[in-house]
Amino acid sequence: MGEVDTAEWIHRYEPAPDAPRRLVCFPHAGGSAPYFVPVARAMAGGTDVLAVQYPGRQERRGEPFLDSIDALARAAVDALAPWLDRPLTLFGHSMGAMVAFEAARLLEAEGRAPRGLVVSGRRAPTCVRSAPDLVHLQDDEGLMNEIRRLNGTDERILADEELLRMILPVIRSDYQAVESYRYRPGPPLSCPVLALIGDTDPQVTREEARFWAEHTTGPFDMTVFPGGHFYLNSQGNAVIRAIIEHMAAAGSTTAR
Repeated sequence: MGEVDTAEWIHRYEPAPDAPRRLVCFPHAGGSAPYFVPVARAMAGGTDVLAVQYPGRQERRGEPFLDSIDALARAAVDALAPWLDRPLTLFGHSMGAMVAFEAARLLEAEGRAPRGLVVSGRRAPTCVRSAPDLVHLQDDEGLMNEIRRLNGTDERILADEELLRMILPVIRSDYQAVESYRYRPGPPLSCPVLALIGDTDPQVTREEARFWAEHTTGPFDMTVFPGGHFYLNSQGNAVIRAIIEHMAAAGSTTAR
């Protein structure tokens, strides 16, 4: 794929050069790095928050999409090379959880295991549902219906034709990455894993989230919040507290 430009991939909204740890945030399908600005602000000083910016959106909209989870994970890991001097916890929501998981596997295989993994709004990779019509192959109206179903996009954006022309190709490419993903069996992670879900999320059940425990030899925990797929939008403070507690516990586990 060629050399990765770290500055393009990694955004740092609240630099914390003296923080003892880093949190790397991976966006959902159609999402972008600024989604995690509230996380960076809430953790400012204590945690150096890095937000991943996938190609094909915002300031990277002129770049070609990466339409596979593996390609996104590989590029993100390469971009993180300068940031490995402190313990990393990876945090991803929805599609971002898949990218974070595969990035964690790559890091561990390369002897750079992350301190922890937080997966949000996504069932474990071994939980495969019977395939409905593939969203990325539907027409624009079908794609918009899926976006509305998950209730994570402002209706004003969906009503703006110019904005739609910009974001629908991004979302379609991301859905292709999600829908073409196939889990490859391999060694489990060694780091603690925390699964976060909304109690009415149509994308993941409690049982499907619990199967994340099979993907680590470390501690596993799960927290259920009120809300649907984008429960983070209404439960942001509670989610941030859960992540901070996970990082603190992961640090104490590693120190023993």
